[in-house]
Amino acid sequence: MSESFVPGMDAEEEPRQPRRAQRRRRRWVIPLVVFLAVVLIAAGGLFGYASWLQSRVSENLDRSAELPAEEDRPQPQQPTEGGDGEQQPAMNVVLMGSDSRDVENAGAGRSDTLMIAHLSGDREKAYLISFPRDMWVEIPGHGTAKINAAYAYGGTSLAVQTLEQLTDVRMDHLAVVDFEGFVALCDAVGGVTVDNEHAFETKNYSFPEGEVQLDGERALEFVRERKSLPGGDLDRAENQRKVVQAILAKGLSPEIIANPGRFTDFVSGIAAHTSVDAGLTDDVIRDTALSLRLNGAGDIEQLQAPDQGTGTSADGQSIVVVDEERMQEMAEALQDDSMDEYLEKYPE
Repeated sequence: MSESFVPGMDAEEEPRQPRRAQRRRRRWVIPLVVFLAVVLIAAGGLFGYASWLQSRVSENLDRSAELPAEEDRPQPQQPTEGGDGEQQPAMNVVLMGSDSRDVENAGAGRSDTLMIAHLSGDREKAYLISFPRDMWVEIPGHGTAKINAAYAYGGTSLAVQTLEQLTDVRMDHLAVVDFEGFVALCDAVGGVTVDNEHAFETKNYSFPEGEVQLDGERALEFVRERKSLPGGDLDRAENQRKVVQAILAKGLSPEIIANPGRFTDFVSGIAAHTSVDAGLTDDVIRDTALSLRLNGAGDIEQLQAPDQGTGTSADGQSIVVVDEERMQEMAEALQDDSMDEYLEKYPE
């Protein structure tokens, strides 16, 4: 992930065979783990510790990530009926993995990981939607290009605007994660184990098929590689999700949660590698955390934005082609807060 973004950099690659978007249930979130961490502590009655933990998070968070100008944005979503009769709107948070938390100099960097976290209006479900970095979309003011070019062209505001234009849904908040710094937390939890679907080699390491042990450096090479993988960028995105899931699962394991020092270091470490928009205040984080009604991994759905596999752009780039019909259906589900119905129709 340390490469510089160069439009057309994949022109020499052969188009890969189409691959169906896959949905898997996993218990991983990126900045949302901060919300969940506060809920876990508060649920145990340790309110003083929760307050102190939140202060550590606040001290480490950077709040310089920018959302689009108001005139370029869809209208806010309307509230939906909550489980206890309360009215509240669904919440959409853009999650970006960048090669730096320095969002003010985005033109020199890239965003290889781009997701929407959709919290249902009743706060009983969360949907994590991945957008492959090579997805070919319209970028406001720049024509069609790979979706990760938006960050290089115009920073976080243009990346969010691109998603809002694609879905016609307002994004409420934004969190940018220094992905390499985040993966470095692998060492903080004592390394992780992941199930590697495809054997591959990088410059420094070999990763056999099956279970592989990863420390910080090995984890970074594992999540960076794409050219030696049969599914290219789609397989790399899958590997990134596996590593993040493993780090969070271990960071939220009983052995670490039961150790206040290690748990605080872990959660504040996530915050130290995260930049959010100014509207994601301490009060918003706390109120969102306390409104969540997630009961485990089954309430966190993970899916990929609909695509038709890979193809080639007019200028020779290898791209991921949008499935226009299903994208429209997913957009409507986000707008109507009916993602459960969308996943019933498209379970895999």
